[in-house]
Amino acid sequence: MTRVVVFQHASHEHLGALNEIFRLSNLAVQIVPLYADLPAGMDWTGMLGLVVLGGPMNVDETRIYPFLRRELHWIKQALTCEVPILGICLGAQLLAKALGSRVYPNAVKEIGWHHIHLTEASSSDFLFAGMPAELVTFQWHGDTFDMPRGAELLATARDCRHQAFRFGAHAWGLQFHPEMTNEMIEDWLSAPENAGDLSLLPNDEAESIRSKTPLMMRRYQTWTTTVLERFAECCVRRKGMCK
Repeated sequence: MTRVVVFQHASHEHLGALNEIFRLSNLAVQIVPLYADLPAGMDWTGMLGLVVLGGPMNVDETRIYPFLRRELHWIKQALTCEVPILGICLGAQLLAKALGSRVYPNAVKEIGWHHIHLTEASSSDFLFAGMPAELVTFQWHGDTFDMPRGAELLATARDCRHQAFRFGAHAWGLQFHPEMTNEMIEDWLSAPENAGDLSLLPNDEAESIRSKTPLMMRRYQTWTTTVLERFAECCVRRKGMCK
């Protein structure tokens, strides 16, 4: 069966807005909940794309999360097969590690609404071409990564330099979360798993994120929808090749 495979690392970190975009693109989706059920292997026949979602773990926490070793191997296989890849947050860090780069704590833990700035290279990128130079994003991460050798830096920011990159023609790593919905943000702000992260912020920061969300979401969805639709288009093009 032709399908887009999704590596999921935590129950509350799911496809979000990508669900509807894949549905409208007539793309079948196979969710692989690595935290609950680790497959023995992956069947690459007919794979149209790979989405590697975010999660609370660090890429090197393999003792606590042994599935990370096998996941990295699968990401390398997807790169070799030139499967379209979209790595989000932890997924971007895993993609960078699969490409030989170091992943380490960022100087600042970015949580909530932040701005990024597109680089000149973004103007010729399939996902980001035509976007405004400054974009609002939703962030939730404490780690960052070195740029993989041979990759193009597509977006940067003051507090975390490496915000988006492309490797080759088919693999993207996004440190921010383009898949968020209003409901997901509320779930993340309320999730017991995130209490530790939120406790590191100023006392009123969670409420500030919540109050900013309706306005920010309108600005954010004007461009994230396009980026996600373009990734879905990459998967649809591969579907035509698999027939």
